[in-house]
Amino acid sequence: MRIFKNLNIDFMSMRRLFYVVSAIIVVGGIASITFKGIEFGLDFKGGTEVVVRFPRVVEIGELRDIMRGADLGSIEIKTFGSNRDYIVRTEQKGVGTTISDKIKETLEQSFPMGIEVLQENRVEAKIGAEIRRDAVIAIFIALIGILVYIGFRFKLIFAVGAVIALFHDVILTFGLISFFTGIIPGLNLEFGQAMVAAFLTLVGYSINDTVIVFDRIRENLKLFKSSAFEPLINKSINTTMSRTILTSTTTMIAMLSLLFLGGEATRGFAFAMAIGIITGSYSSIFVASALTLDWAKARNIKITF
Repeated sequence: MRIFKNLNIDFMSMRRLFYVVSAIIVVGGIASITFKGIEFGLDFKGGTEVVVRFPRVVEIGELRDIMRGADLGSIEIKTFGSNRDYIVRTEQKGVGTTISDKIKETLEQSFPMGIEVLQENRVEAKIGAEIRRDAVIAIFIALIGILVYIGFRFKLIFAVGAVIALFHDVILTFGLISFFTGIIPGLNLEFGQAMVAAFLTLVGYSINDTVIVFDRIRENLKLFKSSAFEPLINKSINTTMSRTILTSTTTMIAMLSLLFLGGEATRGFAFAMAIGIITGSYSSIFVASALTLDWAKARNIKITF
């Protein structure tokens, strides 16, 4: 299915404008990460978490009032799929199960009909640091693997453009998550294992879109050997634009459904992926393809396959 049959936009003539746009957003994101920081979840900073099912529907405000008198420091309460299931978190760890026992005792005093404990987690700070380190390593290994794959499948000049575009997507998404943390009510953007999964997924999504464009560029280089490189890139992007929009739209519908209709646990993942879908499609054109063109021009490289 083709949405655009005779699309003819000169994307590459706008690349320097979008270099500036990308630079502004990325610098703003880095500034937000530096000064505001990222809110890490229990998996990364350590603490105690209890997932509880109540015998009746409970308002989150009622639970906050109950837990306020528990003397457990900063308490975080979130829904867990329904208004009967809640996650109660605190950064306190205590000895053994003392903190989780105190949470359960406090709740049982207010709910004599009984509560059902679905899950208990206690994460030490050292373990949290190891998970944080492993998450960063996982993302960088994915980027290095993609560099090798693109270099092998296409050429090194394409691989560098693709990986820079991926770094662009990851940093931009990090920055926007940092910026929106605490701004949108009910949106949990803490960085936990689900968010790591979102970043690895968006890296895969972004590189898939870039490979589609690069593959069309390679085909056109074989078909139009006498044509200049810049018009070929524009032609390749124009002919793949229908596929890009259809894929991005269908994926975005799924992410928006999770964001607005899903539970608390999936909203952060859906938000990160929604940003990644936009940045991934954008960077395939104005970062990966544009950098490949500028590198070829700067070094006077004639690309052939």
